[in-house]
Amino acid sequence: MTSALVAPQSPPRADWPLPLPVDFPAAEQAAAAFLSALGIALDSAAMARTAARMAAAYAELLTAREFEFTTFPNQEGHHDLVIARSVPFTSVCAHHLLPFVGTAHVGYLPGARILGLSKLARLVEMFAARPQVQEEMTQQIAAWLAGQAAAVGVGVLITGEHLCMTLRGVRARGATTVTTAWRGVLSDDRQARGEFLALAGGPAEYGRPGRC
Repeated sequence: MTSALVAPQSPPRADWPLPLPVDFPAAEQAAAAFLSALGIALDSAAMARTAARMAAAYAELLTAREFEFTTFPNQEGHHDLVIARSVPFTSVCAHHLLPFVGTAHVGYLPGARILGLSKLARLVEMFAARPQVQEEMTQQIAAWLAGQAAAVGVGVLITGEHLCMTLRGVRARGATTVTTAWRGVLSDDRQARGEFLALAGGPAEYGRPGRC
């Protein structure tokens, strides 16, 4: 049996509007104009389809797959942490439209219902498939889980490498950014946060709980 928390035809997107259909001809034309404005010639065999490929690539990055947010009765009264570790994601920086990539650790303390295990990874994908800021993405995942899954506690830890910082500007190659978000019990209980961080990868990788 599943809960009433079932997605419509498109996945629930919190405060995000549902994406409109992609106008590929317009996107290709705009990409070609953008590349030409940068002084890049498009008349060679190698570049002939670059604008179309560029439009298709961004459309893919910015479109999450549909899914059903299924939950199940917590029949055994499971009240300990459930964590999906090292969920890979690719998103697009809202400031430069360059990709940032990384991993997310998403956990919750169940209430009356438990989630289908894949749904934690689906939530990461859903919020990553937007022009994003990592800090906001972290909070969005936590808020959605706390609200829609009625979790007793929620913890989210994201590590990302931002190409806008590693390939341009300061060019800090190898630098990563770590963000966290807490809701419910994990927001109030330092010991619970420490357990989450230990299970997600340990203090040696992410620092002491009080510093995250």
